[in-house]
Amino acid sequence: MQNILIIVLVILLCLSVFCIIYQRYKISKQLKRLNEMLQCAINDNFSDKIFDETMLSAIEAKFATYLLSANTSKQKLKSEKDNIKSLISDISHQTKTPLANIKLYSEILNEQELDKQGKICVNALNVQTEKLQSLIQALVKISRLEAGIISLHPKTANINGLISRAVQQYKYANIENKAYDLNALCDEKWTEEAVCNLIDNAVKYSKDGGKILITVSSYEMFCSINIKDSAKPIPESEQSKIFTRFYRSHDAYEKQGLGIGLFITRQIMNEQGGYVKVKATEEGNIFSLFLPKY
Repeated sequence: MQNILIIVLVILLCLSVFCIIYQRYKISKQLKRLNEMLQCAINDNFSDKIFDETMLSAIEAKFATYLLSANTSKQKLKSEKDNIKSLISDISHQTKTPLANIKLYSEILNEQELDKQGKICVNALNVQTEKLQSLIQALVKISRLEAGIISLHPKTANINGLISRAVQQYKYANIENKAYDLNALCDEKWTEEAVCNLIDNAVKYSKDGGKILITVSSYEMFCSINIKDSAKPIPESEQSKIFTRFYRSHDAYEKQGLGIGLFITRQIMNEQGGYVKVKATEEGNIFSLFLPKY
């Protein structure tokens, strides 16, 4: 009787071991299948035809449905991105010629013998045409950045070099550049544009004859390009709003501008792993571009 009991126990133990091994084999097989499905989705060649759905577990079937849905969404997003790219190109192309013609005709009018009122109207037409050109160029640039059509390529670059190039574009301004040799990970072309946007902003809003000071600071993970103006300090309640599209402070309406420069600057910094911030002081405002070092 004792021998029979031992035999039964051994058989039960063997069955238990077999069941454990079999369950582990089934789980391993299902995980392998899920891994193959996921890899196919990553490679953009996932299809439910690859798998025998009758053999799939309930989880695998739901996973397959999810991957098919994600793949469809990805294709739809790509199609929408291509449509946006085409639309932006059309807008840029279709508006270029009419604006050029308006500017040409206004210049021809300006050469004619006009009375005082006529010259005022022609000058106003020139100003508004240039403003519209700037607006369209800025909108096209924003759309391309947001849609990912324009891609930034950060690499190690000398910050002082791009700051110097930006400052040269504002020779008429009272700018003091105290930047020193320091490298950062950035796209030189677009970072230079971000710096120009901040310098342009400082020139526009600083007091007449006010100094604009440019410095560079180094930190453990980031380095910053700091542009200090002599403008009226920006209230803390508006400091986050000024980086949104088309936002203009109540104190800035008398100055010409579109409210796009700071928004583009923020987009440029975000695209390359950096960020922009502003700090108000008694003497003015300090706009800082933070760029990663590595």
